[in-house]
Amino acid sequence: MRLVSYEAEGRWRAGIVRGDAVVDAEAAFRQARIGGAEETWRCNRAIIQASDSDRAAVARAAAEIESAAMPLAKLRLGPPIPEPEKILCMGLNYRDHAAESNLSLPEAPLFFAKFRNSLIGHGEPIVLPAASRQVDYEAELAVVIGRRCREVGVEQALDYVGGATAFNDVSARDLQMQVSQWTMGKAIDSFAPCGPALVLMDELPDLQSLGIRARVNGDTLQDANTSLMIFGVAEAIAFLTRVMTLEPGDIIATGTPAGVGMARKPPVFLSEGDVVEVEIDGIGTLRNPVRADGRGGPA
Repeated sequence: MRLVSYEAEGRWRAGIVRGDAVVDAEAAFRQARIGGAEETWRCNRAIIQASDSDRAAVARAAAEIESAAMPLAKLRLGPPIPEPEKILCMGLNYRDHAAESNLSLPEAPLFFAKFRNSLIGHGEPIVLPAASRQVDYEAELAVVIGRRCREVGVEQALDYVGGATAFNDVSARDLQMQVSQWTMGKAIDSFAPCGPALVLMDELPDLQSLGIRARVNGDTLQDANTSLMIFGVAEAIAFLTRVMTLEPGDIIATGTPAGVGMARKPPVFLSEGDVVEVEIDGIGTLRNPVRADGRGGPA
């Protein structure tokens, strides 16, 4: 199953992707006649917590009412999980990226945080802040937690993953490198594009064998595979749950491979009018235009 968030009447609603169309998840819930509050099915965070049997019933119902589906291309998409409790991002999780950054390999998973203000969906603009002249792209696989977990082992960790999506860890390098903590260069408005859909685990048999690419204006600048991570998804989840409870809907971005703009000679930073794409095998392509913020930012 693939889930999107789409705008209707000024708010995000959950949708089930059927080919090139989207069935409203609440309508599918009503068709399936599953007990419980209807509003539960208006949110993808709730859907990923549902039992396998309930999700299967809703998927069948979505197929039954596919004639009422909306064309995907005509919808404004939001981040698949618009309101996560946590957005946790890994740094330096590919050896080649650590090497191009002239940094030592981490001895343990290196995490930093982003927040909801950074989240945008497929097609929404990455806005260049006036405070930075060095905005960079980072193609990443992100996973979304499907069940609450604490102190889980590596062997069980993937049982708690609800699905995965494409993620762009947009970074203002000049702000990021001014201080030892990366927040000011990472947690900027619109700097966490993700989507276009959340692909549930029934369609993703192996998170550690996915091709991942970044393109800017059609030029491929990153091309790698998630098998090259230093710390795999299961290791990252197990590490985090040693110290914190992960909740359904929490987003974990798993790091970027080599090829980022700051490491190129000459450097390639984003400018107004650029189009950035993050493509992951089995998930799809996240595409976002780039624009200045209108207050004197780079053009």
